[in-house]
Amino acid sequence: MNKNNKILLKGLTLSELQEYFVSVGEEKYRAEQIFNWLYNHIVFDADEIKNFPKDLRKKINEVCELKTLELVDKQYSIKTATQKFLFATKDNKKIESVLIPDKERNTLCISTQVGCPLDCKFCATGLMGFKRNLTAGEIVDQYLLVAKEYGKEKITNIVFMGMGEPLLNFQNTLKAIEIFTHELTKGLSRLRITISTAGIPKKIIELADSGLRVKLAFSLHSAFEDIRSKIMPINKKYSLNENLDALKYYAKKTKTRITFEYVMLKDINDRKEDVKALKKLSSQLPSKINIIPFNSIKHMNPSGISATLESTPYDKIIDFVEQLRKENITVFIRDTQGDDIAAACGQLAIKHN
Repeated sequence: MNKNNKILLKGLTLSELQEYFVSVGEEKYRAEQIFNWLYNHIVFDADEIKNFPKDLRKKINEVCELKTLELVDKQYSIKTATQKFLFATKDNKKIESVLIPDKERNTLCISTQVGCPLDCKFCATGLMGFKRNLTAGEIVDQYLLVAKEYGKEKITNIVFMGMGEPLLNFQNTLKAIEIFTHELTKGLSRLRITISTAGIPKKIIELADSGLRVKLAFSLHSAFEDIRSKIMPINKKYSLNENLDALKYYAKKTKTRITFEYVMLKDINDRKEDVKALKKLSSQLPSKINIIPFNSIKHMNPSGISATLESTPYDKIIDFVEQLRKENITVFIRDTQGDDIAAACGQLAIKHN
């Protein structure tokens, strides 16, 4: 229940909805009906549920919450047509989501936490600090509110690459995926959902054992333990070697290929020895590398290491990629989209939350 003592139906799985309706003396089949209305037809008011009797619609509106977020603002990138959405939670926390257009797909990048506790030095979200985990309903509503406005068919992929570390909000992230991929929602294939993690080995293994078999992206950014620890403090707690063991397990168990995300940082991870290290690392498991130009986080007034970071010049990025491809490594460059509205990779943050 929320602070208004209303029961949060948004974010409940079908089995949880069935338990609820039976517990309040309603027929079990009502759960399947409301599941369909919430997640497929995208309604936020019980009065829109046409196959519920009037008294049940009234009862639901009085005691239950069907909407967890409000769309506060949206921005449009003239350069790339990327759209950024600012949402407010019921307790007035702010989060952001980004819709990224492409020729063959439209990807919605969603958040799992308000802020982030990991403090990666190249990421603006970490400069917010950590406020709290999002509920499953708040994770799902980011998708539903954007889909309501632009149409479900316009969102072909979901990536858990927004604010926060998804595996530190494990259960709510899994519940959201279960809802997204359920046949009643006529939703997304698991092959169109990607979870990005900075590396929580036990949770990577638990995710592999969950049976969801979604795609997994690992925030690598250096194949050297000391450099990774410098730019990603979480590496001091969960080493790269420990994460690699978990990633090998994930790839084998799910029969999927791991994506290594690699933000290019001038004079830090763009050297010849980095190419050699990436060759050695990528040869250990089925994988590909996404090369990402570093996007400025100056809008958050960073200090320390974060204030000194620069992107590797683009011509050197091209050369770096060519060296990797000569080593028969599958590698792609993720073009910057939405940097003019602070919506590009690593830029999501709310200054005052």
